[in-house]
Amino acid sequence: MYTVGVLAIQGAVAEHIACLDRLPDVEGLAVKTMAEINQVDGLILPGGESTAMGKILGYYNMLEPLRTKIANGLPVWGTCAGLILLAKEITGQPVRYFSTMDITVRRNGYGSQLDSFETTVSLPNVSHGNIPLVFIRAPYIEKVGESVEVLVKIQGHIVAAAQNNMLVTSFHPELTTDLSFHRYFFKHFIQNRAAK
Repeated sequence: MYTVGVLAIQGAVAEHIACLDRLPDVEGLAVKTMAEINQVDGLILPGGESTAMGKILGYYNMLEPLRTKIANGLPVWGTCAGLILLAKEITGQPVRYFSTMDITVRRNGYGSQLDSFETTVSLPNVSHGNIPLVFIRAPYIEKVGESVEVLVKIQGHIVAAAQNNMLVTSFHPELTTDLSFHRYFFKHFIQNRAAK
């Protein structure tokens, strides 16, 4: 049995855990402290408000130890705000958070809450069928480093990418019934790494 933590500061924590609990051999767990994070096999940084999440992590002195843990190989998946937390560069914003993934991201790239939208994508490496994508005040990736794999582009913008132990998505798979990305994160970033 593998335990996948969901950082329980903000956002769709319960929804991510419900998705994880539908996967065989996986237990989802809400985590709030480094002691709890040290017990998990992988970590999801959910959506929310990246500035507020960064401040809370800083207040509880978790930014640096968690950054070190990610840099040392903890499998991590950032959705929406979680993507922003992982980025090395944030357009128009001097403040950085974990700065572990070699990407440049634009916050609220798709506009305001009113500009939220849904679409589908075919991604054979992730799923055999079409995958529903839900974008809510979503960021997108403007630039990636050489070691970053681009997974999905929508409207010419990068909205999913991977680098080493890190996966990021601009969209919210936890707000759909589709488990493709949760299964992909578990299989390729947690289970396969544990087997090596």
